[in-house]
Amino acid sequence: MSWDTIRLDWDDDVATLVIDRPDQMNALNVQTLDAIEEALAEAGEKEARCLVVTGEGDEAFVAGADISYMTDLGPAAAQAYAEQGHRIASAIESFPAPTIAAVNGYAFGGGCELALACDLRVASERALLGQTEIDLGIIPGWGGTQRLPALVGDELARRMIFFGERVDATDAFERGLVGEVVAHDELRDHVAEMAEELAAKPKFALRAAKEALNAFHNSPRSTALEHEARAWSGLFGTHDQREGMNAFVEKRDADFE
Repeated sequence: MSWDTIRLDWDDDVATLVIDRPDQMNALNVQTLDAIEEALAEAGEKEARCLVVTGEGDEAFVAGADISYMTDLGPAAAQAYAEQGHRIASAIESFPAPTIAAVNGYAFGGGCELALACDLRVASERALLGQTEIDLGIIPGWGGTQRLPALVGDELARRMIFFGERVDATDAFERGLVGEVVAHDELRDHVAEMAEELAAKPKFALRAAKEALNAFHNSPRSTALEHEARAWSGLFGTHDQREGMNAFVEKRDADFE
């Protein structure tokens, strides 16, 4: 498929979802959200081994949702808009391969929530992140109230959401909001190297690891531990498990599927 407001670029088994509205700071209008849903489905169907999410240009990852569209929404239409945002964030969170947010600039509101839904976040030194909705008279509506405290803790999440604070890359790293900060000009290549390395890992083991880690956040501890045990044992007998262990014993590089 092709879309007007996004791109889905491929490099071997790595898919890169680019929000391509640089003149609008890559803001998420309805057309863009529809396209993102379609692109995520396509990347899953084509079995991407890693998914990168980023924004076009040098200024913005995603500056937020389309405020002009939201201005006159009533509760029913706003509910539908929230549900679409939740579907997209959940699709990224449950994507059957690792996901990386390459945060190349402003990531506010819904843009920050897209980054929060990814497994890993790498920020350009120019990045600014924040759940800034409070100054619009609303709150995060695409998962920010749940995923942000899971990353930075309850106190910091409340401060960020209550004050609508914008956090630079250094502070975001110190708070655990991103895992790494790199020079702006090196972001694309650095993330590409990460994605290539992840794509070479055993895909079934990575998927199982991701599902088990997600269960930690989404289930009671006892249920999550049971899930981990099932996922771990279920990998035994697969090609990648046997190949990985045999390669270790034989002191050679593994040849994963």
